[in-house]
Amino acid sequence: MAWDSVPWFTEGGAEHSSELARLLAYAAFGGAEGVVGARDLQVRALSSPAASVQIRTGACAITNRAAGAAYQSYAARLPVAEQIPIAATGATARSDLVVARIENPYSYGETWPNPPDPKVGPYVFTRVISGVPKTTTHVGQVRSSDSAIALARIDIPANTASITQTMIKDLREMVSPRRRRVVRHLHGVWDTPDEVGNIKEPNWEMFPNGARWDIEIPEWATQLFVQATWAQLDQRNPYHAYGYLRVRVGSRATKSTRYNCDWVGSPQRHTFVGGGRLYIPASMRGTVQTVTMEGSGRKGDKGVLEVDGGSVVFTDLEFVEAPDEDES
Repeated sequence: MAWDSVPWFTEGGAEHSSELARLLAYAAFGGAEGVVGARDLQVRALSSPAASVQIRTGACAITNRAAGAAYQSYAARLPVAEQIPIAATGATARSDLVVARIENPYSYGETWPNPPDPKVGPYVFTRVISGVPKTTTHVGQVRSSDSAIALARIDIPANTASITQTMIKDLREMVSPRRRRVVRHLHGVWDTPDEVGNIKEPNWEMFPNGARWDIEIPEWATQLFVQATWAQLDQRNPYHAYGYLRVRVGSRATKSTRYNCDWVGSPQRHTFVGGGRLYIPASMRGTVQTVTMEGSGRKGDKGVLEVDGGSVVFTDLEFVEAPDEDES
């Protein structure tokens, strides 16, 4: 027979194959794999470091990599936190990969042993692949045929028996991370030019005037990528202009971008881009925060930059759901 003869869903007592059920899971996950929620299956050191780590509760999608298993995924969950042992190191350091792995002996091509009880398995486990390269970030780098996802890599120094959080590198990826983009701008609204510069650093001020918006932070967002543009700023006074530009979101701010403009004898216009990535703590999620474009001159420099009717500024915000390690 060319087809899997019972398509989803057929009445009359038809029996549907496990491969078809895994096809549905694959389609539901969009062919991706990883954890479902931002805090799912996080690997943490114990509160009193010991030769074990804790795997927090959560759910995940895992691609079936058995021979011939195209377009198949498993959905798995860990309803109760699990503690797994980590072997001590000897005279040399070692890296271990912590993975969530499906061990299904009934999938064609797999060689796992049969479970104690076929009805309840178990068929999914937290496993430790010991002695991997320190550059390992994905299961496929060390076990290409495993139906598994990487949760963390533990880089253990020599002669160490207790695992601390600094040794744990989070490797989780999300199966279907959410994103939301918000763009705000001002263009040609300054009848009276607004300037930045000729002030004592780091005296941050709103720049330009009016570049301030109240933005709702999505409840699921853990990161924010900011790209800000100050376009066609005018340099008119005959002095060297040097200073800083950044974006503030609530109590957090991006790293500053420097502007550095020489006076060349006539008015000049300049464009600058700044921004970066900001972590969003749990306390900010689901709240409304003020986003402000800011500037500061450098102490001792008399030069200024200004916006006028020919200037435009943009703030491009992309909220992202990514694996989260926040303890709050």
